[in-house]
Amino acid sequence: MRRLPKGQKNISGLHIAFTRAYVHLALMTHMQKTEMTPDETLSFLLETCKKAGASDADARFGRSMGENVSVLNGKLETIERDESAAVALRCFYGKSQANVSGTDLTREGLTILATRCAKMAKASPEDPYCGLVAPDMLAHHRPEFDLSGDADYSPDRLQAEALEAEAAALDVAGIAQVDSCTAGWGQSESWFAATNGFREHHAGGSSGIGLSAVAQKDGAMERDYASRSSRRRADRLSPYEIGKLAGERTIARLGPTKLSSRKAAIIYDKRISASLLSAFKSAISGPSIARGVSFLKDKLGEQVFAKGMSIIDDPFRPRGMGTRSSDGEGLPVQETALIADGVLTTWLLNSPSARQLGLQPNGFSSTAFGDPPGISTSNLYMAAGELSVEEMMQQTGEGLIVTSMFGPSINPNSGDYSVGVAGIWYEQGAPAYPVSEVTIAGDLPSMFARLIPASDLEFLSSQDAPSLLIEDMTIAGT
Repeated sequence: MRRLPKGQKNISGLHIAFTRAYVHLALMTHMQKTEMTPDETLSFLLETCKKAGASDADARFGRSMGENVSVLNGKLETIERDESAAVALRCFYGKSQANVSGTDLTREGLTILATRCAKMAKASPEDPYCGLVAPDMLAHHRPEFDLSGDADYSPDRLQAEALEAEAAALDVAGIAQVDSCTAGWGQSESWFAATNGFREHHAGGSSGIGLSAVAQKDGAMERDYASRSSRRRADRLSPYEIGKLAGERTIARLGPTKLSSRKAAIIYDKRISASLLSAFKSAISGPSIARGVSFLKDKLGEQVFAKGMSIIDDPFRPRGMGTRSSDGEGLPVQETALIADGVLTTWLLNSPSARQLGLQPNGFSSTAFGDPPGISTSNLYMAAGELSVEEMMQQTGEGLIVTSMFGPSINPNSGDYSVGVAGIWYEQGAPAYPVSEVTIAGDLPSMFARLIPASDLEFLSSQDAPSLLIEDMTIAGT
């Protein structure tokens, strides 16, 4: 980063006043040399691959821009702006594949890229499960979504939001400092094409604020944070509310104690409860099932969660962070109850894992154009329950509300689970004192079976869950 003198500078046509600032401006030089539109670029890549001997190919052209502002002690600290453009390409030679990426968007650069990729595919070992999906399987009806985000963000607005959040955190009694406060905004576009006839264009944008606050008691410091990102700023908490939340969370951690080892009720706070969704998603991914490395590999069609439980993937949520009109291989997507009334209904399949299992892919491929496909959901969530967190505390009497966790360990074959946590111990149905440096342990199959969701579900990201109660968990303390 290059340090600027105090005063005013003009950066890429943006007139910004600085107190003390560092500015990072990363512009891809090859963007200046683009000779074709994105669609023309992809067509050229596919044609060149075929001429170089590839049997099939797919490609992605992506470009993005974004700005991030950080503040410290009420003053502007850094501004970063990034703009980039790149292509990714995958070539097939029968049942062999290779993938490359690059930022040289000239015809000469693209020709070199495509020719090398085709040669690499020819020299690669065979993969019997690779390949493009059949043209008649592709999504033909692709709904339009407004995912563009706010278009009127400027460094000045970002700075004002970050300063407001920092000030709100510092206004919380007992907060000593805010050691990190940033506001950011970004937009991206991607174009996809493949020799099976698929073509699509995606555009999206988002913005967000995040900060970490520090408090001190008896010589010991505690930190906590709050952050929110969304397509539109109108859909999230205000900067003031985010800053205040970070401050209050930090104060709640002051003066932690350690627990003795015991069994007790655990309530996963909703800001970390989606971690259990991640473990569930991994256990039902097609590649894990095909390799036989999942504790749920024999549970399709069986009761995995309690009756009444639902886990749903919704690709059509308005302004959703994971909303999409097709999956990463161009296949149709649909709202899917992965868990219905507690029963596991399906695996998450891309085309390679589906071929290996002798099944049909079902729209859960991550972006594959230019890369081998992975597994991805869209807007995944666990449906809310009926009880509030307060009612759960009253019913169980005492237990631990987990508000942060680190170093989770999961055995994918057995589901054995342990994780270091911190949180709030409650007694007689009410918060009593903060707790740190403890480990909770169990096994995911039995944890899933007795898990109870609270009523506080919020749609904040592409993976959401309400607070979750699991009784009789093992706590390893002092």
